[in-house]
Amino acid sequence: MPGATAPAPVAVRAGAPAGPGLRVDRVLTRDFGGRSETSLDPDLRVFVSDLARPYGVPLREDLLAQGAGHSYGEMAEGLLREALPQDEPVDLLILAFSSPDVRPGRSTALHLSRFCPGSPLAFAVCDQGSAAPFTALRIATDYARTGACRRAVVLVMEAAHLHHEPAGPVALPERHCAVLLVCEADGGEGGGAVVRQSSGPAADPASDLVRAERAALGPAAAVVLGPGLTVPSGLTVPSGPAAPPGLTAPSAATGSGRTAEARGGQPLTGVWSALAERLPGWRAEGRPVLVADLDRRLGRLSTLTLLPEAAP
Repeated sequence: MPGATAPAPVAVRAGAPAGPGLRVDRVLTRDFGGRSETSLDPDLRVFVSDLARPYGVPLREDLLAQGAGHSYGEMAEGLLREALPQDEPVDLLILAFSSPDVRPGRSTALHLSRFCPGSPLAFAVCDQGSAAPFTALRIATDYARTGACRRAVVLVMEAAHLHHEPAGPVALPERHCAVLLVCEADGGEGGGAVVRQSSGPAADPASDLVRAERAALGPAAAVVLGPGLTVPSGLTVPSGPAAPPGLTAPSAATGSGRTAEARGGQPLTGVWSALAERLPGWRAEGRPVLVADLDRRLGRLSTLTLLPEAAP
Protein backbone atom coordinates (compact mmCIF):
# COMPACT_ATOMS: atom_id res chain seq x y z
CA MET A 1 0.00 0.00 0.00
CA PRO A 2 1.80 3.17 -1.16
CA GLY A 3 2.13 5.70 1.61
CA ALA A 4 0.85 3.30 4.25
CA THR A 5 0.92 4.64 7.78
CA ALA A 6 0.79 2.80 11.06
CA PRO A 7 -2.66 2.60 12.68
CA ALA A 8 -3.19 4.62 15.82
CA PRO A 9 -2.84 2.90 19.21
CA VAL A 10 -6.06 1.61 20.72
CA ALA A 11 -7.37 4.45 22.87
CA VAL A 12 -8.18 4.18 26.55
CA ARG A 13 -11.95 3.92 26.88
CA ALA A 14 -13.83 7.13 27.62
CA GLY A 15 -13.79 8.16 31.25
CA ALA A 16 -10.89 5.90 32.19
CA PRO A 17 -7.75 7.44 33.73
CA ALA A 18 -4.99 7.83 31.15
CA GLY A 19 -2.17 6.93 33.50
CA PRO A 20 1.00 4.96 32.75
CA GLY A 21 0.51 1.58 31.13
CA LEU A 22 2.67 -1.53 31.29
CA ARG A 23 6.11 -2.53 30.14
CA VAL A 24 7.01 -6.13 29.34
CA ASP A 25 9.67 -6.95 31.91
CA ARG A 26 10.51 -10.50 30.80
CA VAL A 27 9.26 -13.27 28.55
CA LEU A 28 9.76 -16.95 29.30
CA THR A 29 8.86 -19.99 27.23
CA ARG A 30 8.61 -23.70 27.95
CA ASP A 31 7.80 -26.83 25.93
CA PHE A 32 6.09 -29.87 27.41
CA GLY A 33 6.30 -33.49 26.42
CA GLY A 34 4.09 -36.40 27.39
CA ARG A 35 0.49 -35.93 28.43
CA SER A 36 -1.76 -35.07 31.36
CA GLU A 37 -3.68 -37.82 33.12
CA THR A 38 -6.82 -35.72 32.67
CA SER A 39 -6.63 -36.56 28.94
CA LEU A 40 -7.88 -40.05 29.90
CA ASP A 41 -10.91 -38.76 31.81
CA PRO A 42 -14.05 -40.31 30.22
CA ASP A 43 -15.86 -37.01 30.73
CA LEU A 44 -13.58 -35.48 28.09
CA ARG A 45 -15.20 -37.63 25.41
CA VAL A 46 -18.66 -36.58 26.59
CA PHE A 47 -17.70 -32.92 26.43
CA VAL A 48 -16.08 -33.15 22.99
CA SER A 49 -19.07 -35.10 21.64
CA ASP A 50 -21.46 -32.39 22.81
CA LEU A 51 -19.19 -29.74 21.36
CA ALA A 52 -18.79 -31.37 17.93
CA ARG A 53 -22.31 -32.77 17.39
CA PRO A 54 -24.02 -29.55 16.17
CA TYR A 55 -21.33 -29.11 13.51
CA GLY A 56 -21.36 -32.69 12.24
CA VAL A 57 -17.61 -33.18 12.66
CA PRO A 58 -16.35 -36.63 13.71
CA LEU A 59 -14.39 -37.26 16.88
CA ARG A 60 -10.74 -38.29 16.85
CA GLU A 61 -11.37 -41.59 18.57
CA ASP A 62 -7.69 -42.50 18.26
CA LEU A 63 -6.59 -39.46 20.29
CA LEU A 64 -9.30 -39.98 22.90
CA ALA A 65 -8.24 -43.62 23.30
CA GLN A 66 -4.55 -42.72 23.55
CA GLY A 67 -5.14 -39.99 26.10
CA ALA A 68 -3.42 -37.40 23.92
CA GLY A 69 -3.24 -33.90 25.29
CA HIS A 70 -1.93 -31.67 28.05
CA SER A 71 -3.81 -29.70 30.68
CA TYR A 72 -3.10 -25.97 30.59
CA GLY A 73 -3.28 -25.91 34.35
CA GLU A 74 -0.52 -28.49 34.74
CA MET A 75 1.57 -26.80 32.06
CA ALA A 76 1.49 -23.38 33.72
CA GLU A 77 1.56 -24.17 37.44
CA GLY A 78 5.30 -24.80 37.63
CA LEU A 79 6.10 -21.98 35.22
CA LEU A 80 4.32 -19.48 37.46
CA ARG A 81 6.00 -20.80 40.61
CA GLU A 82 9.46 -20.49 39.08
CA ALA A 83 8.93 -17.12 37.39
CA LEU A 84 7.20 -15.21 40.20
CA PRO A 85 8.94 -14.74 43.54
CA GLN A 86 6.67 -14.45 46.55
CA ASP A 87 7.68 -10.81 47.03
CA GLU A 88 6.32 -9.91 43.55
CA PRO A 89 2.52 -9.91 43.97
CA VAL A 90 0.46 -10.04 40.80
CA ASP A 91 -2.70 -7.98 40.30
CA LEU A 92 -3.93 -9.44 37.00
CA LEU A 93 -3.58 -12.78 35.18
CA ILE A 94 -4.90 -13.26 31.64
CA LEU A 95 -4.78 -16.61 29.85
CA ALA A 96 -4.75 -16.46 26.03
CA PHE A 97 -5.38 -19.70 24.16
CA SER A 98 -6.93 -21.06 20.96
CA SER A 99 -6.90 -24.86 21.15
CA PRO A 100 -9.19 -26.42 23.78
CA ASP A 101 -7.98 -27.64 27.15
CA VAL A 102 -8.26 -31.30 28.15
CA ARG A 103 -9.91 -30.26 31.42
CA PRO A 104 -12.90 -28.26 30.18
CA GLY A 105 -14.91 -28.30 33.41
CA ARG A 106 -12.59 -25.88 35.21
CA SER A 107 -11.79 -22.21 34.79
CA THR A 108 -8.07 -22.58 34.14
CA ALA A 109 -7.36 -18.88 34.63
CA LEU A 110 -8.96 -18.87 38.08
CA HIS A 111 -7.13 -22.09 38.95
CA LEU A 112 -3.79 -20.60 37.94
CA SER A 113 -4.38 -17.44 39.96
CA ARG A 114 -3.80 -19.60 43.06
CA PHE A 115 -0.22 -20.14 41.92
CA CYS A 116 0.52 -16.41 41.75
CA PRO A 117 1.50 -14.32 44.75
CA GLY A 118 -1.18 -11.74 45.40
CA SER A 119 -4.30 -13.73 44.34
CA PRO A 120 -4.84 -11.71 41.14
CA LEU A 121 -7.97 -11.03 39.16
CA ALA A 122 -7.96 -13.72 36.46
CA PHE A 123 -9.81 -14.50 33.24
CA ALA A 124 -9.19 -15.85 29.74
CA VAL A 125 -9.23 -14.53 26.16
CA CYS A 126 -9.99 -17.05 23.40
CA ASP A 127 -11.69 -17.49 20.00
CA GLN A 128 -9.50 -14.76 18.49
CA GLY A 129 -6.85 -16.90 16.86
CA SER A 130 -3.36 -15.41 16.94
CA ALA A 131 -4.83 -12.04 18.00
CA ALA A 132 -5.71 -13.37 21.48
CA PRO A 133 -2.34 -12.65 23.18
CA PHE A 134 -2.30 -9.10 21.80
CA THR A 135 -5.85 -8.55 23.02
CA ALA A 136 -4.80 -9.82 26.45
CA LEU A 137 -1.90 -7.36 26.55
CA ARG A 138 -4.15 -4.51 25.39
CA ILE A 139 -6.65 -5.26 28.17
CA ALA A 140 -3.86 -5.51 30.74
CA THR A 141 -2.40 -2.18 29.62
CA ASP A 142 -5.77 -0.42 29.79
CA TYR A 143 -6.37 -1.89 33.23
CA ALA A 144 -2.97 -0.70 34.43
CA ARG A 145 -3.86 2.84 33.35
CA THR A 146 -6.63 2.86 35.97
CA GLY A 147 -3.95 2.60 38.65
CA ALA A 148 -5.29 -0.76 39.86
CA CYS A 149 -2.54 -2.93 38.41
CA ARG A 150 1.14 -2.81 39.29
CA ARG A 151 2.05 -6.20 37.83
CA ALA A 152 0.26 -8.40 35.30
CA VAL A 153 1.05 -11.76 33.78
CA VAL A 154 -0.16 -12.94 30.39
CA LEU A 155 -0.01 -16.66 29.66
CA VAL A 156 -0.04 -17.72 26.00
CA MET A 157 -0.74 -21.44 25.71
CA GLU A 158 -1.37 -24.04 23.05
CA ALA A 159 -1.52 -27.82 23.11
CA ALA A 160 -0.82 -30.21 20.24
CA HIS A 161 -4.14 -31.98 20.27
CA LEU A 162 -7.63 -31.59 18.86
CA HIS A 163 -10.03 -34.36 19.78
CA HIS A 164 -12.32 -33.83 16.81
CA GLU A 165 -11.76 -33.22 13.12
CA PRO A 166 -11.57 -29.50 12.37
CA ALA A 167 -14.52 -28.01 10.54
CA GLY A 168 -12.14 -26.50 7.98
CA PRO A 169 -8.45 -26.20 7.16
CA VAL A 170 -6.57 -25.02 10.22
CA ALA A 171 -2.95 -25.06 11.37
CA LEU A 172 -2.54 -27.16 14.50
CA PRO A 173 0.41 -26.77 16.88
CA GLU A 174 3.20 -29.34 16.75
CA ARG A 175 4.15 -29.05 20.45
CA HIS A 176 2.61 -28.31 23.80
CA CYS A 177 3.97 -24.86 24.64
CA ALA A 178 3.44 -22.11 27.21
CA VAL A 179 4.81 -18.57 27.11
CA LEU A 180 4.70 -16.25 30.12
CA LEU A 181 4.94 -12.47 29.81
CA VAL A 182 5.55 -10.65 33.09
CA CYS A 183 4.48 -7.02 32.81
CA GLU A 184 5.26 -4.24 35.26
CA ALA A 185 3.66 -0.82 35.68
CA ASP A 186 5.45 1.74 33.54
CA GLY A 187 6.74 4.24 36.03
CA GLY A 188 7.95 6.63 33.35
CA GLU A 189 11.35 5.02 32.82
CA GLY A 190 10.37 3.95 29.30
CA GLY A 191 9.86 0.54 27.81
CA GLY A 192 6.09 0.91 27.68
CA ALA A 193 4.06 -1.54 25.61
CA VAL A 194 1.74 -0.30 22.85
CA VAL A 195 -0.74 -2.69 21.20
CA ARG A 196 -2.40 -1.97 17.86
CA GLN A 197 -5.04 -4.15 16.22
CA SER A 198 -6.87 -3.73 12.95
CA SER A 199 -9.32 -5.88 11.01
CA GLY A 200 -10.78 -6.23 7.55
CA PRO A 201 -9.73 -3.62 4.95
CA ALA A 202 -7.81 -1.70 7.63
CA ALA A 203 -5.45 -4.67 7.94
CA ASP A 204 -4.80 -5.09 4.20
CA PRO A 205 -2.11 -5.33 3.01
CA ALA A 206 -0.71 -6.30 6.38
CA SER A 207 2.97 -6.35 5.41
CA ASP A 208 2.80 -2.70 4.32
CA LEU A 209 1.36 -1.72 7.68
CA VAL A 210 4.08 -3.67 9.49
CA ARG A 211 6.77 -2.00 7.39
CA ALA A 212 5.31 1.41 8.23
CA GLU A 213 5.29 0.65 11.95
CA ARG A 214 8.86 -0.57 11.85
CA ALA A 215 9.98 2.50 9.90
CA ALA A 216 8.37 4.73 12.53
CA LEU A 217 10.57 3.11 15.18
CA GLY A 218 13.76 4.02 13.32
CA PRO A 219 16.58 2.05 11.69
CA ALA A 220 17.67 0.36 14.93
CA ALA A 221 14.30 -1.34 15.44
CA ALA A 222 14.06 -5.12 15.75
CA VAL A 223 11.01 -7.09 14.69
CA VAL A 224 9.42 -10.50 15.24
CA LEU A 225 7.20 -11.52 12.34
CA GLY A 226 4.35 -13.98 12.20
CA PRO A 227 3.97 -16.35 9.23
CA GLY A 228 3.65 -14.63 5.87
CA LEU A 229 4.64 -11.15 7.07
CA THR A 230 7.73 -9.52 5.58
CA VAL A 231 9.87 -6.44 5.96
CA PRO A 232 12.20 -5.13 3.25
CA SER A 233 15.43 -4.79 5.17
CA GLY A 234 17.45 -6.39 7.97
CA LEU A 235 18.65 -9.93 8.45
CA THR A 236 15.94 -12.50 9.01
CA VAL A 237 16.97 -14.98 11.66
CA PRO A 238 14.74 -18.08 11.95
CA SER A 239 13.85 -19.01 15.51
CA GLY A 240 16.11 -21.72 16.89
CA PRO A 241 15.18 -25.37 17.34
CA ALA A 242 12.90 -26.39 20.15
CA ALA A 243 14.62 -26.22 23.48
CA PRO A 244 14.38 -29.25 25.75
CA PRO A 245 11.68 -29.02 28.40
CA GLY A 246 12.68 -26.41 30.92
CA LEU A 247 12.51 -22.70 31.60
CA THR A 248 14.01 -20.64 28.80
CA ALA A 249 15.41 -17.13 29.16
CA PRO A 250 18.06 -17.07 26.41
CA SER A 251 21.25 -15.08 26.57
CA ALA A 252 22.01 -11.85 24.79
CA ALA A 253 24.01 -13.80 22.23
CA THR A 254 20.76 -14.80 20.53
CA GLY A 255 20.05 -11.15 19.73
CA SER A 256 22.14 -11.09 16.55
CA GLY A 257 20.03 -10.01 13.61
CA ARG A 258 17.18 -7.53 13.85
CA THR A 259 14.37 -9.58 12.29
CA ALA A 260 13.22 -12.90 13.68
CA GLU A 261 10.58 -15.25 12.32
CA ALA A 262 7.94 -16.91 14.45
CA ARG A 263 8.85 -20.37 15.65
CA GLY A 264 7.54 -22.86 13.11
CA GLY A 265 4.66 -25.18 13.86
CA GLN A 266 3.24 -22.99 16.64
CA PRO A 267 0.40 -20.85 15.28
CA LEU A 268 -0.33 -19.12 18.61
CA THR A 269 2.91 -19.19 20.62
CA GLY A 270 5.32 -18.93 17.66
CA VAL A 271 5.98 -15.18 17.74
CA TRP A 272 6.09 -15.15 21.55
CA SER A 273 8.64 -17.98 21.78
CA ALA A 274 10.77 -16.12 19.23
CA LEU A 275 10.43 -12.93 21.31
CA ALA A 276 11.58 -14.81 24.41
CA GLU A 277 14.69 -15.92 22.52
CA ARG A 278 15.59 -12.51 21.06
CA LEU A 279 14.41 -9.94 23.59
CA PRO A 280 17.33 -10.15 26.05
CA GLY A 281 19.86 -9.40 23.30
CA TRP A 282 17.80 -6.62 21.76
CA ARG A 283 17.23 -5.05 25.16
CA ALA A 284 20.98 -5.12 25.84
CA GLU A 285 21.48 -3.27 22.54
CA GLY A 286 18.83 -0.67 23.41
CA ARG A 287 16.59 -1.48 20.43
CA PRO A 288 12.89 -0.79 20.11
CA VAL A 289 11.04 -4.01 19.27
CA LEU A 290 8.00 -4.67 17.11
CA VAL A 291 6.05 -7.95 17.29
CA ALA A 292 3.54 -8.54 14.48
CA ASP A 293 1.16 -11.38 13.71
CA LEU A 294 -1.69 -11.77 11.23
CA ASP A 295 -4.60 -14.13 11.68
CA ARG A 296 -5.56 -14.71 8.06
CA ARG A 297 -8.79 -16.58 8.81
CA LEU A 298 -10.10 -13.65 10.85
CA GLY A 299 -8.34 -10.94 8.85
CA ARG A 300 -6.91 -9.42 12.02
CA LEU A 301 -3.47 -7.82 12.21
CA SER A 302 -1.98 -7.30 15.68
CA THR A 303 1.24 -5.58 16.66
CA LEU A 304 3.06 -4.92 19.91
CA THR A 305 5.67 -2.18 20.24
CA LEU A 306 8.21 -2.31 23.07
CA LEU A 307 10.23 0.85 23.45
CA PRO A 308 13.72 0.77 24.97
CA GLU A 309 14.02 1.71 28.60
CA ALA A 310 15.61 5.01 29.42
CA ALA A 311 19.29 4.93 30.32
CA PRO A 312 19.92 5.15 34.09
